[in-house]
Amino acid sequence: MSINPSRKVHICYNKYALLAFLSAAVINLSCVSLSPVSANGELPGVFSSIENTEPQWLPYAEGIDYFHGIVESPRLEYYALRIDLSSPNIEIFINGGSQSTRVSSFVRDNNLTAGINAAPFSISSSMETQPIRNIGIIVSNGVLMSAASSRYDALVFYRDKTAAIVSQSSILSIENIENAIGGFFAILYSGQPAQRTITNEAAAVRHPRSAAGISAGGNQLILLVIDGRRNGSVGATEQETALLLRALGSWNGLNFDGGGSSAIAMLYPDGNVRVVNTPVHGGILGQERAVAGCIGVRVLNP
Repeated sequence: MSINPSRKVHICYNKYALLAFLSAAVINLSCVSLSPVSANGELPGVFSSIENTEPQWLPYAEGIDYFHGIVESPRLEYYALRIDLSSPNIEIFINGGSQSTRVSSFVRDNNLTAGINAAPFSISSSMETQPIRNIGIIVSNGVLMSAASSRYDALVFYRDKTAAIVSQSSILSIENIENAIGGFFAILYSGQPAQRTITNEAAAVRHPRSAAGISAGGNQLILLVIDGRRNGSVGATEQETALLLRALGSWNGLNFDGGGSSAIAMLYPDGNVRVVNTPVHGGILGQERAVAGCIGVRVLNP
């Protein structure tokens, strides 16, 4: 049987056209990820620099907004929550237990809406329910769970529904404190990066970062995770983390435990709790570390 040359060319053309179409489809799909705010997925906001970041907050739950962003230079991918502390339906929940837990388990087991790792701790492992020691202050529902560390700073929630970032050495009484959780150092003061973010060599190293920011009035909380140690996100310095917190609406900011601990977990529209970012524990992409003190938020009347 003979083959018409023009027919053969037509067949080859269709084959390559199909391959081009499928490749374009894969590229387009790769830009859309599962979203905690929409069953249709999400496209992150893309900005040329941290300073040019203008978040387009999306409503996530009553009193909570969500944003997923990418900075092109340096290449950073991040996830953030903005929480209205004055909302009567918002409840802050602090974990101060003595056993290790992943952030996703912390959110799921306590029926929370979202949560993030926070306090530094004594061991590093992906295994849960191991004995663990928080380093720094933990106050949960008015009860002191872990003593203050005079070296570090903390995020404090007062009984009047406001919050502040203070030195742990300044906490002499927990009488007016509802919840508190220690971190490492404050990195944003009155809208400006702290001096240590400029002069401290350790602060200039790129890592995945977890951080919290407080608005100027003390009634809005920003929770932030910046991915690192992967091709799509190189990790941030402390100064870059401070600047990003400021771009997201923070006046003061605190650097939490980061690196392989950095994880933010949220309740998705399908009812499942998932880690939103890409943690990297033990060099394994997507592996979540078991941590100590976490901070979560619960919507009381969703």
